Amino acid sequence: MKQALKGPLHAAFSEALGHAPSDKRLEVLRRVAETGSISQAARDAGISYKAAWQAIDTLSNLSGQSLVERTVGGAGGGGAVITPQGMQLLSLADELARAREAVLSRFAGGSSLSFGLGLRTSMRNQLPCHVESVEPLGQDDPTVLVRLRTPGQSLLTSSVTRESVDLLGLRAGLEVLVLCKATAVRIGRGDIAESHDQSVLPGRIERLARGQGRDEVVLSLDGGGQWVGFAAHPFAARKGQRAWAAMDVSSLVVGLAG
Repeated sequence: MKQALKGPLHAAFSEALGHAPSDKRLEVLRRVAETGSISQAARDAGISYKAAWQAIDTLSNLSGQSLVERTVGGAGGGGAVITPQGMQLLSLADELARAREAVLSRFAGGSSLSFGLGLRTSMRNQLPCHVESVEPLGQDDPTVLVRLRTPGQSLLTSSVTRESVDLLGLRAGLEVLVLCKATAVRIGRGDIAESHDQSVLPGRIERLARGQGRDEVVLSLDGGGQWVGFAAHPFAARKGQRAWAAMDVSSLVVGLAG
């Protein structure tokens, strides 16, 4: 009989399994269980050794449990072994995946309706996009520029690490979710100078809330969706007028919805 999870352990494993269907970190953990080797798990998952350890460390932090232990000595010079807590996490991931598929199969168009379900975040701005390209900045540069096409055909750019690209499996054509804190978004009107270190979304003002030092603005984006940001008070604009939202490339987060 399977042991039920209660209290803190239940909450911790819930955090680690928040995006189980699309989480490559769980694939790394599964490969470690099969091969007993971090380096082999990295090769099998198609990521770097550094990214594999990042995956395990992140899952361990989220679950509050030690999921993998190093082994030393022996003919192979040591390796890694998954802990009982790690095996339990994988079993839970399998059950959640089966339950999710059973639920989605009962609804027509479930794949699109479910995009973003299960993702809980303080970021108010969330927009489905497609990856247009993944461009390394240089051979030794740890960051990569991910170009993203919005439903309204605007082009966004996000700066992410190589490890994140590996773990998320980012590639051209992949459907992703772009997120951004509202406080990182600058709203304006008129012309805006193009810059390689920022992205711009055009739209129309849907709502405007006046504040003491700055005004909160909600834009209805071209192609659908909304984007929230702030403008210096008083923002000389009204509902229905054209405006734009500008964000630094470092403020855009790319995620895979569960």
